[in-house]
Formats: sequence, structure tokens, C-alpha cells
Amino acid sequence: MLSITHTHEAGTIIEGTAKGDGSAAILKANRWRWGRSIGAWYVPNSRDRLPQHHVITRTAAALEAAGFELAPLEIDRTTRSTAEVEAGKIARQADRVAALDAKADRKATNSDAAWNKHLSDVARLPEGGEPIKIGHHSEGRHRRAIDKAHNSMRRSIDAHHDAEEAARRAEAAAHTTDARYNPVTVANRIEKIGADIRRTERRIIADVYDRETGYRPATDEQKAKRAAAYAPQLDELRDQLAYWEQVRADQIATGRATGYSRDTIAKGDAVKVRGYWHKVARVNAKTVSVETAYSWTDRVTYAEIQDHRTAEQITKN
Repeated sequence: MLSITHTHEAGTIIEGTAKGDGSAAILKANRWRWGRSIGAWYVPNSRDRLPQHHVITRTAAALEAAGFELAPLEIDRTTRSTAEVEAGKIARQADRVAALDAKADRKATNSDAAWNKHLSDVARLPEGGEPIKIGHHSEGRHRRAIDKAHNSMRRSIDAHHDAEEAARRAEAAAHTTDARYNPVTVANRIEKIGADIRRTERRIIADVYDRETGYRPATDEQKAKRAAAYAPQLDELRDQLAYWEQVRADQIATGRATGYSRDTIAKGDAVKVRGYWHKVARVNAKTVSVETAYSWTDRVTYAEIQDHRTAEQITKN
């Protein structure tokens, strides 16, 4: 019997499948993936998110139509706080970094061993680059030694490339959490979450389409029904917004991020962006237009501004 479960922490998983039972084709068709580390099929991007009911019900219907017996769906709609979710992500990333570091060390050891093996094979070749003696009893042995040295060189090169790639992946993984909490990234995430909240709130009060009369205002009953349906999503988004706004506030308080806005920047000032100073051409609600060496201006968000000088400070200097 197959069982489909969903929790906020683990995501959507199906258990009870077996290799060759025919379930793989159905699950792949419904965008499930095999998780080698968990030994089960799962829905991508379902961890730390609300259940995707359309995917779950569609998959269950397809499996039952194919003759599989399914246990009642176990869907837990309880969500964890964003603080718990982020702590889990950081812990998993730390484990991944440790695993990749260990893999990089193994690959480096294999690379050294392959190189030493090649040097050993080269040492067995006749000294001084002696040519192959055609027809001599040593010809076969000499050719085999050359082939062996050539093959070990190829294996050494491949092992070296594998070691470099493993080291690159480990280095990239080590910076993943830092990149996620980069001040500009955090500010952009806050903007996106805020936009998602406003879009969801608009859906609650959106007009209703009627085939006979066209669009008409939604009734209070329809709005209440939508509000109930979107409540879990809005609660999750608002919790995320509160978490990241606190992260942003802490970054500004500690000096890791700047807190510039249209209240602190004016036309004619200078701002430093990505290490370069630019003159402010216009101040907008969410961005600043800066002059360039060309006939157009560029827009940068306030979060991207690293430093600021007023027009008065520029004149004095």
C-alpha cells in the first residue's frame, strides 16, 4: 500500500513504492523526483511550504487508476515559523558543506594517488627515451609500458579535474548562507514578499466574472470564502515578512547594511554603488536614478547604495 504524506518540515513524500512496480512512470509524469538521501519519491520545492493540493490529488488519482492501493492522504497543514525554517536551512546547508568538504578531500587524495601511480609507470619506461626495438623480444613489454603510462596520465588528469570540481562546489556551498543573508538580497526579498501579500489581498476582493453581466463586485460571502482559503498563505507570508524585516533592521543597526531612502538622498547628491560614485539625477520611491558616462541614467535600489555624500559635502571637497 502506498501512502502520501505532507508536513511543512519534510514536504510531500510518498512511501511504499518499489523498483519496477510501475509507480515511477506515474510519479515522473506528475513532476515527482526520487530522493536518494531519503529513499523515497518527493514533490520538488514542497519542503517548508504549504501542500500543493492539485499535485497531490492528481497523483493519487493517477496511481489509483493504475491499480495501486493508497492509504488515506495524510496532509498536515500546520506551518513552522520562518525562524524555524531558516534555522533548519542553515543546519542542512552546514551538513552539506561538511559533506562536500569531505568529498573534496577524498578527490584530492585520489588525484595525488593517480599522479603518483603515473610517475611510477613512467619510471618503468626505458631510460633516456629509448625507442621501441621492432622485432625484439622486448617490443611487447615496451609498448605495454608506454600504454600503461599514457593511461595512468589520463586517469591522473581526470582525477585532478574531479578534485578541482569538488573543491569548487565545496567553496560555493560554503558561501550559500552568506549569499542568502546578503543585505541587498534581504532587501529584495522583503520587497518580493510584500508584493506577494498585496497580490493575495487583491485576489480576496477581486471582481467576479459573470458570463451574462461581465465583471461585477464580489459579494461579502465570496470575499469571506476567499479570505478563509487564502488565510494560511497570508499568515505564512506575513510571518516571513516580519522575520526578514527584523533581519534587515539588525543589519542596519550593526552597520552591515545601509538604511538609505528617499528621505536621506536628494538630487545632486553622490552615492556609491558597487564601489563607484555616481551623481544622483532623480530620487524615486524605491530607486535612485544616477548619471552615467552616457546619455542615459541607471536605476539602483536604496539597498545597493554603499555610501552617500550630500551636494554640500561635494562642494566643500
